[in-house]
Amino acid sequence: MIISSICFLLWSAPDTIVGVMVEASGGALKLCIELGAVYAVWLGILELVDASGLGQKLAHLLHPIRKKLFKVKDPEVEQMIALNLSANMLGLGNASTPMGIKAMQALDDGSGVASTAMIMLLIINATSIQLLPSTVIGLRASAGSTSPADIILPTILATTITTSLGIILVKFCSKLWKRKNSGKKGATGSQIEVKK
Repeated sequence: MIISSICFLLWSAPDTIVGVMVEASGGALKLCIELGAVYAVWLGILELVDASGLGQKLAHLLHPIRKKLFKVKDPEVEQMIALNLSANMLGLGNASTPMGIKAMQALDDGSGVASTAMIMLLIINATSIQLLPSTVIGLRASAGSTSPADIILPTILATTITTSLGIILVKFCSKLWKRKNSGKKGATGSQIEVKK
């Protein structure tokens, strides 16, 4: 689609495409620098949180919720999940990715099948409750919005609903999967007994 549109513009209005490409490149570079500043601040804060031991305290604070959702016993994995969730809550989806990947690798049991904890982490990352949508606020501010933080309350409401629904669906599907697998095992066991 991009190639066909560029070819069409080169044929119909070659002077337009060069101007648009230069303007878009400048806009993209400006946006990267502005977002880089936002991420630098929040990543620095997250690094301070981790170095000061607040990450462990946050992991301890979120322990009851994580215990119900993930059923993880390794404290290091719990801390990675806690940092991942806290970065997502601050609206730093890209900043939370490295911790999310490490947590996923730690949750992987090597079976080649995603566990319920892995699916739960993926769903919570995708729907994450955003207490402070800093990336979107940064984008709105760079676009010239007079009140870029007006989206905080609607964002909290929308992400709370989506995260709650995602957790409920994962729990429901997990129970269905367990019931289905236990039924198959029971049927296999009865067939073996009949053959004997």
